[in-house]
Amino acid sequence: MEYMLFVATDSEPDARTEQENEVEDWVEEGARRGIRLRGDVLRPVQDATTVRVRGGEVLVTDGPFTESKEWIVGYDLLECTDLDQAIDYVSRHPMARNGRIEIRPVMQFDE
Repeated sequence: MEYMLFVATDSEPDARTEQENEVEDWVEEGARRGIRLRGDVLRPVQDATTVRVRGGEVLVTDGPFTESKEWIVGYDLLECTDLDQAIDYVSRHPMARNGRIEIRPVMQFDE
């Protein structure tokens, strides 16, 4: 099962600070176990563009969709046997303490 992770900031992070190479170690573990397919950091929210179509008109807005203190700052795509495996792996990501990570199953459509 594929799971998309939305890595976000948090206005109330854990007090513990991130250790050096912590993210790199997490990425290496996922690669070694064959469960992290890909992921990356996103550019700042100031570089976001939101697109909507209303009444046939394309509306383009600079900036992110939501007005929030928390922002999605990265993503990862995992291939895990189940949600428990995804939770176990994600719980070691530094942003699980310093931010928050949403895990969402990817809908599989039969072709």
